[in-house]
Parts: sequence; C-alpha cells; structure tokens
Amino acid sequence: MAIVSRDFRSLRLDGISRAFGHLNALHEVSLTVRRGEFIALLGPSGCGKSTALNCLAGLLPLSGGAIWLDEKRIDTLGPEDRGFGMVFQNYALFPHMTVRRNVGFGLTTHRVPKAEITRRVDEALALVRLTAQADKLPGQLSGGQQQRVAIARAIVVEPPLVLMDEPLSNLDAKLRLEMRAEIRRIHQLLGCSTIYVTHDQDEALSLADRIVVLRDGSVRQIGTPEELYARPAHADVAEFMGYRNLVPTAAEPAGELVRVQIGGAAFAATPMEPIAGRAVAAIRPEDLSPAAEGAIEITVEAAEYRGRDFYGFGKTRDGTELFFRAEHRVGAGETLRLSPAPGRVLAYAA
Repeated sequence: MAIVSRDFRSLRLDGISRAFGHLNALHEVSLTVRRGEFIALLGPSGCGKSTALNCLAGLLPLSGGAIWLDEKRIDTLGPEDRGFGMVFQNYALFPHMTVRRNVGFGLTTHRVPKAEITRRVDEALALVRLTAQADKLPGQLSGGQQQRVAIARAIVVEPPLVLMDEPLSNLDAKLRLEMRAEIRRIHQLLGCSTIYVTHDQDEALSLADRIVVLRDGSVRQIGTPEELYARPAHADVAEFMGYRNLVPTAAEPAGELVRVQIGGAAFAATPMEPIAGRAVAAIRPEDLSPAAEGAIEITVEAAEYRGRDFYGFGKTRDGTELFFRAEHRVGAGETLRLSPAPGRVLAYAA
C-alpha cells in the first residue's frame, strides 16, 4: 500500500497538566513516544486518559507543560494543524455520506487534489478491507465495519500519530477480538505511532508495546505488557492488572523476600517497594489453586465456569475473601485447600 505515516522521531509530553477549575484532571504527565510504537493509556474511569488524548489532539488546551513533535512545539497549534488521525468511541461518521465520502472528508477540507483524494481513499479502503462497501451509507454497515471506516478516515491523511479513544467499547466480544487483530495489523503496515485509550487490561496487554497506567490524573507506571502483568509497581496498579486478592497483613523480612500471612498461613512474597511492618499481599486468582497439601482453607461462596477452568471465591476462617482458579468443578459450600504458585505472591507497603 502507498499510504504511510509521515516521518518523525519522537513525540514528547513534557509535564502536561489540565485543570478544570480546582480539579486536576492531568498532573504533570511526561512521556516520550517513539516512531512506530503502540502506546496504551490504561486506567479506570476518571483517571485522565481521555483528557490526555484530547489534549494531544488539540481538543483541550493545556493548563501547563508542553507537547513536542521532534523539535517542534505543537500544543500551541489547532487540531487541524497537528495532522493527527483520530478514532472516536462513537465513530463520529456522517450518516448522509457514503463510506467513500466519509473517508475522504479530511482530505477534502485540506483541498487535496481530487485525483489524489480518489487514490488515497481507495488505498485506505483496501487497507481496512472495505472496498466492496465504498458506496454504502454508514447505517447499512455493521458495527465492526463502521469502526473500519473510522480507522480508514484517520489513516488516509497519512498522520504521524493515530489517536484512538476506546474504539472497541461499543462492539460485542467476538468483534472486539477481530478488531484488535485488525488494529494491530494496520498499525504495523503503516509504521505510524498509535496512542490507544482503554480501560480493558486485556486490550492493553494484547495490543501495546508499552502501557501507561494512570490514576487520578498522574502516571503510576510505564512498562511493557510483560512488566505490568508480572511486576506491578504499586498495589493500585496490581489491582487494576488483575490481582484481585489484596490481603492486608503483617510482614517480616526474610532475606530479599518478606513473610506475609494469607488466610492464617505464612508465605514468602516478593516486595515491590520498601515495606516496614505492615503490607498488602497480592496474588492473581489464576495463581491460587486447590492443592491436597494447600495451607489455606476456604469455604467456597460461588464459582463460575469459564471454558477450561472454574473461577470462584470463598472465605477463610478469619473472614479473608479469596478468588481462585480450579481445573475441576467446585460448588458453593465446598471446603477447599488452596496453594499459591511459587514466586507469584507480591507484597506492597500498606
């Protein structure tokens, strides 16, 4: 395909902030995005990820800091002068325009020659596999096809950066999986950088080269999917990355490890930050399973089947609620002994 992204070396967010009155929606966020990177902004609702994207796009002015594209400061430019592609959560397609006209709209407003518009629109539609739907209206397309139109419209302007604001949230589970693969394929073909907002940790883990976890407008951790999955830096990051078992406990030094208590049993845990006296022990449900000699005894409260495994939760005698994974069917009222996978218990400062 002839469509490519415009060349650049890096995009730099230099301590950007955005306040709404007394509320700091973003607080001194710094990040460098290299050409070709796929960055996911991840966090719960209200953490500032969409605000960050809108500041990047030029839809919101900064309260502080600066945005640089190589040596050019761009936060003083309007949205149309930054040259970024944007894919919105609700697609934002014109219902009265055909697919072809929707995709070419940005080129038309920039007065690109008609022959060039035709060529680039054809290439964009081929890239997202919608050539056969070029003359249809958006209302005649499925949700997944409408999302492809929105992506084609974003990439047809050959942007250095594509911004995506929770683009898959309105699709069903099957379409989300299909579109994940499509988004990654298109990203790799174009060689552009992508910044992708999501609250779905699975989306972030499967798509991103690096993940930026935000909370209350501040960066909590930046790392590869592998780093965030296995070694979250803080307890709140761990909770968001699927460590559903967060147990307050006393902690005692044990060499490079610490000894923690879970359900009345002692375990060695890897400290992720300095710990003095009290800690929070963290473990994923998939790393806590029934075992004949398991040290933690629980009474199952509920369990659900998820294809190959059962996921459930129960309570220990001291009232600690734990989530676990079992390879065999378990039911409410059943007594189980659980054991954590070796090396999978983490500890954070209380």
